[in-house]
Amino acid sequence: MSKLFESNEILQKLPKHLKQFIKPQNYEDYSAINQAVWRYVMRKNVDFLSTVAHHSYLKGLKQTGISIDSIPNMYGMNRILKDIGWAAVAVDGFIPPNAFMEFQAYNVLVIASDIRQLEHIEYTPAPDIIHEGAGHAPIIANPEYAEYLRRFGEIGSKAISSAKDYELYEAVRHLSIIKEAPTSKEDDIASAEAKVDALQKNMGEPSEMALIRNLHWWTVEYGLIGSLENPKIYGAGLLSSIGESAWCMTNEVIKLPYNINATYKDFDITKPQPQLYVTPDFANLSLILEEYANTMALRRGGLSGVNKLIKSNALGTIELSTGLQISGVFNHTIEHEGKPIYIQTIGKTALAYREKELVGHGTHSHLEGFGSPIGKLKGINLAIEDMSPRDLAAYNIYEERIVNLEFEGGIKVSGEIITGKRNLQGKIILISFKNCVVTHNETILFKPEWGNYDMAVGKDIVSAFSGPADLSSFDLITHKTSSNTIHIEKPKEQLALEVLYQQVRDYREGTNKTISRTKVLEQLIDEHPNDWLLPVELYELAQIGNERELCEKIMNHLESIKQNKPQVGHLIDDGLRIARNDKINNH
Repeated sequence: MSKLFESNEILQKLPKHLKQFIKPQNYEDYSAINQAVWRYVMRKNVDFLSTVAHHSYLKGLKQTGISIDSIPNMYGMNRILKDIGWAAVAVDGFIPPNAFMEFQAYNVLVIASDIRQLEHIEYTPAPDIIHEGAGHAPIIANPEYAEYLRRFGEIGSKAISSAKDYELYEAVRHLSIIKEAPTSKEDDIASAEAKVDALQKNMGEPSEMALIRNLHWWTVEYGLIGSLENPKIYGAGLLSSIGESAWCMTNEVIKLPYNINATYKDFDITKPQPQLYVTPDFANLSLILEEYANTMALRRGGLSGVNKLIKSNALGTIELSTGLQISGVFNHTIEHEGKPIYIQTIGKTALAYREKELVGHGTHSHLEGFGSPIGKLKGINLAIEDMSPRDLAAYNIYEERIVNLEFEGGIKVSGEIITGKRNLQGKIILISFKNCVVTHNETILFKPEWGNYDMAVGKDIVSAFSGPADLSSFDLITHKTSSNTIHIEKPKEQLALEVLYQQVRDYREGTNKTISRTKVLEQLIDEHPNDWLLPVELYELAQIGNERELCEKIMNHLESIKQNKPQVGHLIDDGLRIARNDKINNH
Protein backbone atom coordinates (compact mmCIF):
# COMPACT_ATOMS: atom_id res chain seq x y z
CA MET A 1 0.00 0.00 0.00
CA SER A 2 2.80 2.42 0.78
CA LYS A 3 3.91 2.13 -2.86
CA LEU A 4 0.62 3.71 -3.94
CA PHE A 5 1.25 7.04 -2.28
CA GLU A 6 3.93 9.04 -0.58
CA SER A 7 2.93 8.89 3.06
CA ASN A 8 3.22 11.57 5.72
CA GLU A 9 2.19 12.01 9.36
CA ILE A 10 -1.46 12.67 8.50
CA LEU A 11 -1.82 9.75 6.07
CA GLN A 12 -0.11 7.40 8.53
CA LYS A 13 -3.05 7.95 10.92
CA LEU A 14 -5.58 6.66 8.38
CA PRO A 15 -7.18 3.35 9.40
CA LYS A 16 -6.67 0.38 7.06
CA HIS A 17 -10.27 0.33 5.86
CA LEU A 18 -9.85 3.82 4.37
CA LYS A 19 -6.54 2.98 2.72
CA GLN A 20 -8.33 0.39 0.57
CA PHE A 21 -9.87 3.25 -1.46
CA ILE A 22 -6.54 4.94 -2.27
CA LYS A 23 -5.04 4.41 -5.70
CA PRO A 24 -1.92 5.75 -7.40
CA GLN A 25 -2.34 9.00 -9.27
CA ASN A 26 -0.24 7.74 -12.25
CA TYR A 27 0.77 11.25 -13.25
CA GLU A 28 2.40 10.03 -16.49
CA ASP A 29 -1.06 8.97 -17.75
CA TYR A 30 -2.13 12.61 -18.16
CA SER A 31 -1.84 13.57 -21.83
CA ALA A 32 -0.91 16.99 -23.18
CA ILE A 33 -4.64 17.45 -23.97
CA ASN A 34 -5.46 16.75 -20.31
CA GLN A 35 -2.88 19.35 -19.29
CA ALA A 36 -4.37 21.87 -21.75
CA VAL A 37 -7.87 21.27 -20.33
CA TRP A 38 -6.55 21.90 -16.80
CA ARG A 39 -4.73 25.04 -17.93
CA TYR A 40 -7.75 26.44 -19.79
CA VAL A 41 -10.13 25.88 -16.89
CA MET A 42 -7.68 27.30 -14.34
CA ARG A 43 -6.85 30.37 -16.42
CA LYS A 44 -10.52 31.08 -17.00
CA ASN A 45 -11.38 30.36 -13.36
CA VAL A 46 -8.70 32.61 -11.93
CA ASP A 47 -9.64 35.34 -14.40
CA PHE A 48 -13.33 35.18 -13.46
CA LEU A 49 -13.13 34.04 -9.84
CA SER A 50 -10.78 36.85 -8.82
CA THR A 51 -13.91 39.03 -8.64
CA VAL A 52 -16.58 36.57 -7.44
CA ALA A 53 -14.82 33.95 -5.26
CA HIS A 54 -14.27 34.25 -1.52
CA HIS A 55 -10.91 35.92 -0.89
CA SER A 56 -9.56 32.65 0.57
CA TYR A 57 -9.66 31.01 -2.86
CA LEU A 58 -6.88 32.79 -4.74
CA LYS A 59 -4.81 32.98 -1.58
CA GLY A 60 -5.35 29.23 -1.08
CA LEU A 61 -4.25 28.43 -4.64
CA LYS A 62 -0.81 29.83 -3.81
CA GLN A 63 -0.76 28.34 -0.32
CA THR A 64 -1.61 24.81 -1.48
CA GLY A 65 0.91 24.90 -4.34
CA ILE A 66 -1.65 24.39 -7.10
CA SER A 67 -0.30 25.50 -10.46
CA ILE A 68 -2.42 27.16 -13.10
CA ASP A 69 -0.32 25.68 -15.91
CA SER A 70 -0.04 22.02 -14.82
CA ILE A 71 -2.23 19.37 -13.25
CA PRO A 72 -1.10 19.09 -9.62
CA ASN A 73 0.92 16.08 -8.57
CA MET A 74 -1.02 15.15 -5.46
CA TYR A 75 1.82 13.71 -3.54
CA GLY A 76 3.85 16.82 -4.23
CA MET A 77 0.82 18.78 -3.00
CA ASN A 78 0.99 16.79 0.23
CA ARG A 79 4.31 18.33 1.14
CA ILE A 80 2.64 21.74 1.03
CA LEU A 81 -0.76 20.72 2.44
CA LYS A 82 0.85 19.32 5.59
CA ASP A 83 1.77 22.87 6.59
CA ILE A 84 -1.95 23.57 7.02
CA GLY A 85 -2.55 20.19 8.67
CA TRP A 86 -4.09 18.40 5.68
CA ALA A 87 -3.19 15.76 3.09
CA ALA A 88 -4.58 14.49 -0.22
CA VAL A 89 -5.11 11.03 -1.69
CA ALA A 90 -6.20 9.79 -5.11
CA VAL A 91 -9.32 7.63 -5.52
CA ASP A 92 -11.31 6.23 -8.43
CA GLY A 93 -14.34 8.51 -8.83
CA PHE A 94 -17.13 8.38 -6.25
CA ILE A 95 -16.46 6.40 -3.08
CA PRO A 96 -19.14 5.45 -0.48
CA PRO A 97 -20.42 8.54 1.40
CA ASN A 98 -19.41 7.30 4.88
CA ALA A 99 -15.85 6.65 3.69
CA PHE A 100 -15.69 10.05 1.96
CA MET A 101 -16.80 11.75 5.19
CA GLU A 102 -14.38 9.73 7.31
CA PHE A 103 -11.42 10.80 5.17
CA GLN A 104 -12.42 14.42 5.91
CA ALA A 105 -12.53 13.62 9.63
CA TYR A 106 -8.84 12.66 9.36
CA ASN A 107 -8.02 15.95 7.54
CA VAL A 108 -7.55 14.11 4.26
CA LEU A 109 -8.86 15.49 0.99
CA VAL A 110 -10.14 12.79 -1.38
CA ILE A 111 -9.24 13.63 -4.98
CA ALA A 112 -10.59 11.74 -7.99
CA SER A 113 -7.45 11.72 -10.10
CA ASP A 114 -9.07 11.38 -13.53
CA ILE A 115 -9.71 14.56 -15.51
CA ARG A 116 -12.75 15.46 -17.60
CA GLN A 117 -12.70 15.14 -21.36
CA LEU A 118 -12.37 18.26 -23.50
CA GLU A 119 -16.02 17.75 -24.53
CA HIS A 120 -17.06 18.20 -20.87
CA ILE A 121 -14.70 21.06 -20.09
CA GLU A 122 -17.40 23.22 -18.47
CA TYR A 123 -19.02 20.60 -16.24
CA THR A 124 -18.85 16.88 -15.51
CA PRO A 125 -21.06 14.86 -13.13
CA ALA A 126 -18.04 12.68 -12.34
CA PRO A 127 -15.64 13.84 -9.64
CA ASP A 128 -12.34 14.77 -11.27
CA ILE A 129 -9.06 16.46 -10.38
CA ILE A 130 -10.33 19.85 -11.56
CA HIS A 131 -13.29 19.64 -9.19
CA GLU A 132 -11.30 18.27 -6.27
CA GLY A 133 -7.90 19.88 -6.76
CA ALA A 134 -8.99 23.27 -8.08
CA GLY A 135 -12.23 23.40 -6.08
CA HIS A 136 -11.77 21.82 -2.66
CA ALA A 137 -8.04 22.16 -2.00
CA PRO A 138 -7.55 25.96 -2.18
CA ILE A 139 -10.43 26.84 0.12
CA ILE A 140 -9.20 24.61 2.99
CA ALA A 141 -6.34 27.06 3.47
CA ASN A 142 -8.97 29.07 5.41
CA PRO A 143 -8.72 27.73 9.02
CA GLU A 144 -12.40 28.29 9.91
CA TYR A 145 -13.55 26.48 6.79
CA ALA A 146 -10.99 23.69 7.21
CA GLU A 147 -12.29 23.00 10.72
CA TYR A 148 -15.87 22.95 9.39
CA LEU A 149 -14.83 20.37 6.78
CA ARG A 150 -13.09 18.20 9.39
CA ARG A 151 -16.01 18.42 11.80
CA PHE A 152 -18.46 17.68 8.99
CA GLY A 153 -16.51 14.51 8.22
CA GLU A 154 -16.48 13.50 11.87
CA ILE A 155 -20.26 13.86 12.22
CA GLY A 156 -21.14 12.77 8.69
CA SER A 157 -19.23 9.49 8.94
CA LYS A 158 -21.53 8.53 11.85
CA ALA A 159 -24.73 9.27 9.89
CA ILE A 160 -26.92 6.21 9.38
CA SER A 161 -27.74 5.28 5.80
CA SER A 162 -30.71 3.32 4.49
CA ALA A 163 -30.34 0.22 2.33
CA LYS A 164 -31.60 2.32 -0.62
CA ASP A 165 -28.82 4.91 -0.12
CA TYR A 166 -26.16 2.42 -1.15
CA GLU A 167 -28.19 1.37 -4.18
CA LEU A 168 -28.45 5.03 -5.21
CA TYR A 169 -24.72 5.57 -4.62
CA GLU A 170 -23.88 2.70 -6.98
CA ALA A 171 -26.34 4.00 -9.61
CA VAL A 172 -24.93 7.56 -9.46
CA ARG A 173 -21.38 6.23 -9.62
CA HIS A 174 -22.25 4.15 -12.71
CA LEU A 175 -23.96 7.12 -14.39
CA SER A 176 -21.00 9.43 -13.72
CA ILE A 177 -18.61 6.85 -15.21
CA ILE A 178 -20.48 6.17 -18.44
CA LYS A 179 -21.27 9.85 -18.98
CA GLU A 180 -17.56 10.62 -18.95
CA ALA A 181 -16.54 7.58 -21.05
CA PRO A 182 -16.04 8.52 -24.73
CA THR A 183 -17.43 5.19 -26.02
CA SER A 184 -20.74 5.26 -24.14
CA LYS A 185 -23.94 4.94 -26.16
CA GLU A 186 -26.78 7.44 -25.73
CA ASP A 187 -29.20 4.61 -24.90
CA ASP A 188 -26.96 3.36 -22.08
CA ILE A 189 -26.64 6.86 -20.63
CA ALA A 190 -30.41 7.38 -20.86
CA SER A 191 -31.00 4.04 -19.14
CA ALA A 192 -28.54 4.92 -16.32
CA GLU A 193 -30.17 8.35 -15.90
CA ALA A 194 -33.61 6.73 -15.73
CA LYS A 195 -32.41 4.35 -13.01
CA VAL A 196 -31.01 7.20 -10.90
CA ASP A 197 -34.22 9.18 -11.44
CA ALA A 198 -36.43 6.22 -10.45
CA LEU A 199 -34.37 5.56 -7.31
CA GLN A 200 -34.40 9.23 -6.29
CA LYS A 201 -38.20 9.31 -6.57
CA ASN A 202 -38.65 6.16 -4.46
CA MET A 203 -36.22 6.64 -1.58
CA GLY A 204 -38.96 6.84 1.05
CA GLU A 205 -38.23 8.81 4.22
CA PRO A 206 -34.74 10.29 3.87
CA SER A 207 -32.02 8.73 6.00
CA GLU A 208 -29.56 10.69 8.11
CA MET A 209 -26.94 10.22 5.41
CA ALA A 210 -29.30 11.55 2.72
CA LEU A 211 -30.03 14.64 4.84
CA ILE A 212 -26.41 15.37 5.76
CA ARG A 213 -25.42 14.90 2.11
CA ASN A 214 -27.88 17.69 1.32
CA LEU A 215 -26.04 19.94 3.77
CA HIS A 216 -22.72 18.93 2.21
CA TRP A 217 -24.03 19.72 -1.26
CA TRP A 218 -25.41 23.16 -0.40
CA THR A 219 -22.23 24.18 1.46
CA VAL A 220 -19.04 22.31 0.54
CA GLU A 221 -20.08 21.77 -3.09
CA TYR A 222 -22.41 24.64 -3.99
CA GLY A 223 -22.13 27.17 -1.19
CA LEU A 224 -22.15 30.96 -1.45
CA ILE A 225 -20.95 33.31 1.29
CA GLY A 226 -21.60 36.94 2.19
CA SER A 227 -24.82 38.85 1.58
CA LEU A 228 -27.82 37.74 -0.51
CA GLU A 229 -27.31 40.80 -2.72
CA ASN A 230 -23.58 40.33 -3.27
CA PRO A 231 -22.51 36.75 -2.46
CA LYS A 232 -19.10 35.22 -3.13
CA ILE A 233 -18.38 31.61 -4.16
CA TYR A 234 -16.74 29.05 -1.86
CA GLY A 235 -18.37 25.75 -2.94
CA ALA A 236 -16.01 23.46 -4.88
CA GLY A 237 -18.64 22.51 -7.45
CA LEU A 238 -18.95 26.17 -8.42
CA LEU A 239 -15.25 26.99 -8.12
CA SER A 240 -14.40 24.19 -10.55
CA SER A 241 -17.21 24.67 -13.07
CA ILE A 242 -16.52 27.48 -15.52
CA GLY A 243 -20.14 27.23 -16.66
CA GLU A 244 -21.91 27.27 -13.30
CA SER A 245 -19.61 29.78 -11.60
CA ALA A 246 -20.85 32.44 -14.04
CA TRP A 247 -24.45 31.14 -14.14
CA CYS A 248 -24.80 31.17 -10.34
CA MET A 249 -24.02 34.88 -10.17
CA THR A 250 -27.03 35.77 -12.38
CA ASN A 251 -30.56 36.52 -11.19
CA GLU A 252 -31.66 33.27 -12.83
CA VAL A 253 -30.42 31.45 -9.71
CA ILE A 254 -32.45 32.09 -6.55
CA LYS A 255 -30.32 33.01 -3.51
CA LEU A 256 -31.63 31.82 -0.13
CA PRO A 257 -30.24 32.40 3.39
CA TYR A 258 -28.45 29.25 4.57
CA ASN A 259 -30.18 27.61 7.53
CA ILE A 260 -31.31 24.19 8.75
CA ASN A 261 -34.03 24.10 6.06
CA ALA A 262 -31.32 23.29 3.49
CA THR A 263 -31.21 19.81 5.06
CA TYR A 264 -34.51 18.98 3.39
CA LYS A 265 -33.72 20.44 -0.05
CA ASP A 266 -32.76 17.67 -2.47
CA PHE A 267 -30.43 18.20 -5.41
CA ASP A 268 -29.99 16.79 -8.90
CA ILE A 269 -26.34 16.12 -9.66
CA THR A 270 -26.93 16.09 -13.43
CA LYS A 271 -28.39 19.60 -13.76
CA PRO A 272 -27.36 23.19 -12.88
CA GLN A 273 -28.81 24.22 -9.52
CA PRO A 274 -31.93 26.47 -9.66
CA GLN A 275 -31.28 27.87 -6.18
CA LEU A 276 -28.28 28.28 -3.89
CA TYR A 277 -27.80 29.04 -0.20
CA VAL A 278 -25.78 31.95 1.13
CA THR A 279 -24.08 31.77 4.54
CA PRO A 280 -23.04 35.09 6.14
CA ASP A 281 -19.69 33.56 7.22
CA PHE A 282 -17.95 30.21 7.70
CA ALA A 283 -18.72 30.14 11.44
CA ASN A 284 -22.44 29.94 10.59
CA LEU A 285 -21.80 26.68 8.71
CA SER A 286 -20.60 25.04 11.92
CA LEU A 287 -23.63 26.31 13.86
CA ILE A 288 -26.05 24.74 11.35
CA LEU A 289 -24.03 21.51 11.32
CA GLU A 290 -24.31 21.25 15.12
CA GLU A 291 -28.03 22.06 14.89
CA TYR A 292 -28.48 19.13 12.51
CA ALA A 293 -26.24 16.84 14.58
CA ASN A 294 -28.58 17.43 17.53
CA THR A 295 -31.33 15.67 15.53
CA MET A 296 -29.18 12.61 14.71
CA ALA A 297 -29.33 9.25 16.44
CA LEU A 298 -25.67 9.88 17.31
CA ARG A 299 -26.92 12.32 19.97
CA ARG A 300 -30.51 11.19 20.53
CA GLY A 301 -30.23 7.40 20.69
CA GLY A 302 -33.52 5.88 21.85
CA LEU A 303 -35.98 3.75 19.94
CA SER A 304 -35.74 5.85 16.78
CA GLY A 305 -31.95 5.37 16.76
CA VAL A 306 -32.23 1.58 16.94
CA ASN A 307 -34.92 1.56 14.26
CA LYS A 308 -32.69 3.62 11.95
CA LEU A 309 -29.95 1.02 12.38
CA ILE A 310 -32.39 -1.83 11.68
CA LYS A 311 -33.56 -0.06 8.52
CA SER A 312 -29.97 0.44 7.37
CA ASN A 313 -29.32 -3.33 7.37
CA ALA A 314 -25.66 -2.44 7.88
CA LEU A 315 -23.03 -2.49 10.60
CA GLY A 316 -23.84 0.05 13.31
CA THR A 317 -23.40 0.74 17.03
CA ILE A 318 -25.60 1.62 19.97
CA GLU A 319 -24.17 3.11 23.14
CA LEU A 320 -25.89 2.60 26.48
CA SER A 321 -26.03 5.01 29.41
CA THR A 322 -23.21 3.05 31.08
CA GLY A 323 -20.93 3.68 28.07
CA LEU A 324 -21.13 0.07 26.87
CA GLN A 325 -21.16 -0.03 23.06
CA ILE A 326 -22.74 -2.85 21.03
CA SER A 327 -21.65 -3.08 17.38
CA GLY A 328 -23.29 -5.34 14.81
CA VAL A 329 -26.14 -5.54 12.32
CA PHE A 330 -29.29 -4.79 14.31
CA ASN A 331 -32.32 -6.72 13.15
CA HIS A 332 -34.91 -6.61 15.93
CA THR A 333 -36.10 -4.59 18.89
CA ILE A 334 -38.91 -5.00 21.38
CA GLU A 335 -40.51 -1.78 22.53
CA HIS A 336 -42.71 -0.76 25.43
CA GLU A 337 -44.31 2.65 25.90
CA GLY A 338 -42.14 4.21 23.19
CA LYS A 339 -38.86 2.85 24.56
CA PRO A 340 -36.69 -0.06 23.44
CA ILE A 341 -36.71 -2.78 26.09
CA TYR A 342 -34.75 -5.41 24.15
CA ILE A 343 -32.32 -5.19 21.25
CA GLN A 344 -31.00 -7.95 19.01
CA THR A 345 -28.23 -8.17 16.42
CA ILE A 346 -27.67 -10.86 13.82
CA GLY A 347 -24.25 -12.32 12.97
CA LYS A 348 -20.90 -11.08 14.21
CA THR A 349 -21.18 -8.62 17.12
CA ALA A 350 -18.61 -6.96 19.35
CA LEU A 351 -18.85 -5.12 22.66
CA ALA A 352 -16.71 -2.11 23.47
CA TYR A 353 -16.24 0.67 26.00
CA ARG A 354 -14.98 4.08 24.87
CA GLU A 355 -14.26 2.77 21.35
CA LYS A 356 -12.09 -0.06 22.71
CA GLU A 357 -13.24 -3.66 22.40
CA LEU A 358 -13.90 -5.41 25.72
CA VAL A 359 -11.50 -8.28 26.28
CA GLY A 360 -13.31 -11.53 25.58
CA HIS A 361 -16.19 -9.85 23.76
CA GLY A 362 -15.04 -9.58 20.16
CA THR A 363 -16.85 -11.09 17.18
CA HIS A 364 -15.39 -14.56 17.90
CA SER A 365 -17.35 -14.55 21.19
CA HIS A 366 -20.58 -13.30 19.61
CA LEU A 367 -20.62 -14.96 16.19
CA GLU A 368 -24.38 -15.54 16.06
CA GLY A 369 -25.56 -12.16 17.30
CA PHE A 370 -26.23 -10.51 20.63
CA GLY A 371 -29.44 -9.71 22.50
CA SER A 372 -30.01 -7.83 25.74
CA PRO A 373 -32.71 -6.11 27.76
CA ILE A 374 -32.50 -2.33 28.09
CA GLY A 375 -34.05 -0.33 30.91
CA LYS A 376 -34.87 -0.63 34.59
CA LEU A 377 -36.09 -3.50 36.73
CA LYS A 378 -39.83 -3.58 37.34
CA GLY A 379 -40.92 -1.87 40.57
CA ILE A 380 -37.41 -0.62 41.41
CA ASN A 381 -36.56 3.06 40.90
CA LEU A 382 -32.83 2.45 41.14
CA ALA A 383 -31.34 1.27 37.81
CA ILE A 384 -28.84 -1.61 37.99
CA GLU A 385 -26.04 0.69 36.78
CA ASP A 386 -26.69 3.07 39.70
CA MET A 387 -26.66 0.36 42.37
CA SER A 388 -23.85 0.22 44.89
CA PRO A 389 -22.28 -3.19 45.70
CA ARG A 390 -24.58 -3.33 48.74
CA ASP A 391 -27.67 -2.60 46.60
CA LEU A 392 -26.66 -5.28 44.08
CA ALA A 393 -26.28 -7.86 46.88
CA ALA A 394 -29.69 -6.86 48.27
CA TYR A 395 -31.32 -7.62 44.89
CA ASN A 396 -29.38 -10.92 44.65
CA ILE A 397 -27.23 -9.57 41.77
CA TYR A 398 -24.12 -11.28 43.07
CA GLU A 399 -21.54 -13.76 41.84
CA GLU A 400 -22.62 -17.45 41.89
CA ARG A 401 -26.19 -16.62 42.89
CA ILE A 402 -29.25 -17.68 40.95
CA VAL A 403 -31.34 -14.62 40.13
CA ASN A 404 -34.66 -13.80 38.48
CA LEU A 405 -34.69 -10.32 37.01
CA GLU A 406 -37.90 -8.84 35.60
CA PHE A 407 -37.56 -5.61 33.59
CA GLU A 408 -40.17 -2.99 32.84
CA GLY A 409 -42.05 -4.16 29.77
CA GLY A 410 -41.93 -7.86 30.63
CA ILE A 411 -38.41 -9.04 29.77
CA LYS A 412 -37.30 -11.73 32.27
CA VAL A 413 -33.73 -12.97 32.78
CA SER A 414 -33.25 -16.07 34.97
CA GLY A 415 -29.91 -17.75 35.58
CA GLU A 416 -26.79 -18.12 37.69
CA ILE A 417 -24.49 -15.10 37.70
CA ILE A 418 -20.90 -15.86 36.70
CA THR A 419 -19.32 -12.41 36.90
CA GLY A 420 -19.72 -8.76 35.95
CA LYS A 421 -17.68 -6.04 34.26
CA ARG A 422 -17.50 -2.44 35.45
CA ASN A 423 -16.60 0.81 33.69
CA LEU A 424 -14.02 3.31 34.88
CA GLN A 425 -16.61 5.04 37.07
CA GLY A 426 -17.33 1.77 38.86
CA LYS A 427 -20.76 1.24 37.24
CA ILE A 428 -21.54 -2.32 36.27
CA ILE A 429 -21.86 -2.55 32.46
CA LEU A 430 -22.11 -6.28 31.72
CA ILE A 431 -23.32 -9.33 33.66
CA SER A 432 -22.57 -12.87 32.48
CA PHE A 433 -24.89 -15.82 33.32
CA LYS A 434 -24.88 -19.59 32.92
CA ASN A 435 -27.98 -21.81 32.70
CA CYS A 436 -29.84 -18.69 31.61
CA VAL A 437 -33.33 -18.29 30.15
CA VAL A 438 -34.50 -14.97 28.72
CA THR A 439 -38.17 -14.47 27.85
CA HIS A 440 -40.63 -11.79 26.79
CA ASN A 441 -44.14 -12.85 27.78
CA GLU A 442 -44.41 -16.30 26.13
CA THR A 443 -41.51 -15.79 23.69
CA ILE A 444 -38.16 -17.40 24.51
CA LEU A 445 -35.26 -15.07 23.56
CA PHE A 446 -32.38 -17.15 24.96
CA LYS A 447 -31.99 -20.78 26.05
CA PRO A 448 -29.34 -22.39 28.36
CA GLU A 449 -28.18 -24.74 25.56
CA TRP A 450 -27.00 -21.72 23.56
CA GLY A 451 -24.18 -21.22 26.07
CA ASN A 452 -23.45 -18.44 28.54
CA TYR A 453 -25.58 -15.32 28.34
CA ASP A 454 -24.00 -11.84 28.46
CA MET A 455 -26.45 -9.15 29.54
CA ALA A 456 -25.65 -5.54 28.73
CA VAL A 457 -26.45 -3.10 31.51
CA GLY A 458 -27.97 0.27 30.67
CA LYS A 459 -31.24 2.04 31.37
CA ASP A 460 -31.15 4.01 28.10
CA ILE A 461 -29.70 3.98 24.62
CA VAL A 462 -27.92 7.34 24.48
CA SER A 463 -26.43 7.05 20.99
CA ALA A 464 -26.76 5.10 17.74
CA PHE A 465 -24.46 5.55 14.78
CA SER A 466 -23.09 3.99 11.62
CA GLY A 467 -20.07 1.71 11.78
CA PRO A 468 -18.34 -0.11 14.66
CA ALA A 469 -17.24 1.41 17.97
CA ASP A 470 -13.78 -0.16 17.66
CA LEU A 471 -12.57 -0.24 14.04
CA SER A 472 -10.37 -3.25 14.76
CA SER A 473 -13.33 -5.41 15.83
CA PHE A 474 -14.46 -6.10 12.26
CA ASP A 475 -12.87 -6.84 8.90
CA LEU A 476 -13.71 -3.65 7.03
CA ILE A 477 -11.44 -4.34 4.03
CA THR A 478 -14.40 -5.35 1.90
CA HIS A 479 -14.68 -2.58 -0.69
CA LYS A 480 -15.59 -3.88 -4.13
CA THR A 481 -17.06 -1.40 -6.60
CA SER A 482 -19.66 -2.57 -9.08
CA SER A 483 -18.09 -0.37 -11.75
CA ASN A 484 -14.69 1.17 -12.42
CA THR A 485 -13.73 4.26 -14.39
CA ILE A 486 -13.50 3.30 -18.05
CA HIS A 487 -10.14 3.76 -19.74
CA ILE A 488 -10.20 2.89 -23.43
CA GLU A 489 -7.38 2.37 -25.88
CA LYS A 490 -6.92 5.67 -27.67
CA PRO A 491 -7.54 5.76 -31.45
CA LYS A 492 -4.65 6.79 -33.74
CA GLU A 493 -6.26 10.17 -34.46
CA GLN A 494 -6.36 10.97 -30.74
CA LEU A 495 -2.72 9.96 -30.27
CA ALA A 496 -1.68 12.14 -33.24
CA LEU A 497 -3.57 15.10 -31.76
CA GLU A 498 -1.87 14.55 -28.39
CA VAL A 499 1.52 14.81 -30.15
CA LEU A 500 0.56 18.24 -31.51
CA TYR A 501 -0.61 19.40 -28.07
CA GLN A 502 2.68 18.19 -26.58
CA GLN A 503 4.71 20.08 -29.19
CA VAL A 504 2.90 23.33 -28.37
CA ARG A 505 3.32 22.69 -24.64
CA ASP A 506 7.06 22.03 -25.12
CA TYR A 507 7.38 25.24 -27.13
CA ARG A 508 5.58 27.33 -24.49
CA GLU A 509 7.65 25.84 -21.66
CA GLY A 510 10.89 26.39 -23.60
CA THR A 511 11.93 22.74 -23.79
CA ASN A 512 11.76 22.75 -27.61
CA LYS A 513 11.76 26.09 -29.46
CA THR A 514 12.43 24.51 -32.88
CA ILE A 515 8.80 23.50 -33.42
CA SER A 516 7.02 25.26 -36.31
CA ARG A 517 3.71 26.48 -34.94
CA THR A 518 2.55 27.26 -38.48
CA LYS A 519 3.02 23.60 -39.41
CA VAL A 520 1.13 22.55 -36.26
CA LEU A 521 -1.74 24.82 -37.33
CA GLU A 522 -1.74 23.38 -40.84
CA GLN A 523 -1.88 19.83 -39.46
CA LEU A 524 -4.73 20.83 -37.18
CA ILE A 525 -6.70 22.32 -40.07
CA ASP A 526 -6.12 19.24 -42.27
CA GLU A 527 -6.41 16.41 -39.76
CA HIS A 528 -8.28 17.75 -36.69
CA PRO A 529 -10.51 20.53 -38.03
CA ASN A 530 -12.91 20.53 -35.06
CA ASP A 531 -10.34 20.83 -32.25
CA TRP A 532 -10.67 24.34 -30.81
CA LEU A 533 -8.44 24.36 -27.71
CA LEU A 534 -5.05 23.93 -29.37
CA PRO A 535 -5.69 26.78 -31.86
CA VAL A 536 -6.52 28.99 -28.85
CA GLU A 537 -3.15 28.03 -27.29
CA LEU A 538 -1.40 28.75 -30.61
CA TYR A 539 -3.10 32.15 -30.75
CA GLU A 540 -1.84 32.94 -27.25
CA LEU A 541 1.75 32.23 -28.32
CA ALA A 542 1.36 34.20 -31.56
CA GLN A 543 0.00 37.14 -29.54
CA ILE A 544 3.01 37.07 -27.23
CA GLY A 545 5.36 37.06 -30.24
CA ASN A 546 3.41 39.80 -32.10
CA GLU A 547 3.05 37.42 -35.07
CA ARG A 548 0.13 39.14 -36.79
CA GLU A 549 0.00 36.92 -39.86
CA LEU A 550 -0.14 33.74 -37.73
CA CYS A 551 -2.76 35.37 -35.45
CA GLU A 552 -4.92 36.09 -38.50
CA LYS A 553 -4.64 32.52 -39.83
CA ILE A 554 -5.59 31.13 -36.41
CA MET A 555 -8.53 33.55 -36.09
CA ASN A 556 -9.86 32.51 -39.52
CA HIS A 557 -9.65 28.86 -38.53
CA LEU A 558 -11.36 29.50 -35.19
CA GLU A 559 -14.17 31.39 -36.96
CA SER A 560 -14.79 28.35 -39.16
CA ILE A 561 -14.92 26.12 -36.06
CA LYS A 562 -17.48 28.49 -34.50
CA GLN A 563 -19.58 28.18 -37.66
CA ASN A 564 -19.44 24.36 -37.53
CA LYS A 565 -19.69 24.01 -33.73
CA PRO A 566 -21.55 27.06 -32.36
CA GLN A 567 -21.77 25.38 -28.92
CA VAL A 568 -18.04 25.98 -28.36
CA GLY A 569 -18.10 29.60 -29.59
CA HIS A 570 -18.19 31.11 -26.09
CA LEU A 571 -15.30 28.86 -24.98
CA ILE A 572 -13.19 30.05 -27.91
CA ASP A 573 -14.08 33.70 -27.25
CA ASP A 574 -13.22 33.38 -23.56
CA GLY A 575 -9.87 31.74 -24.34
CA LEU A 576 -8.98 34.51 -26.83
CA ARG A 577 -10.01 37.22 -24.38
CA ILE A 578 -7.80 35.77 -21.64
CA ALA A 579 -4.87 35.51 -24.10
CA ARG A 580 -5.29 39.17 -25.09
CA ASN A 581 -5.64 40.29 -21.47
CA ASP A 582 -2.48 38.39 -20.53
CA LYS A 583 -0.60 40.19 -23.28
CA ILE A 584 -1.85 43.58 -22.03
CA ASN A 585 -1.07 42.69 -18.40
CA ASN A 586 2.41 41.47 -19.30
CA HIS A 587 3.39 44.71 -21.06
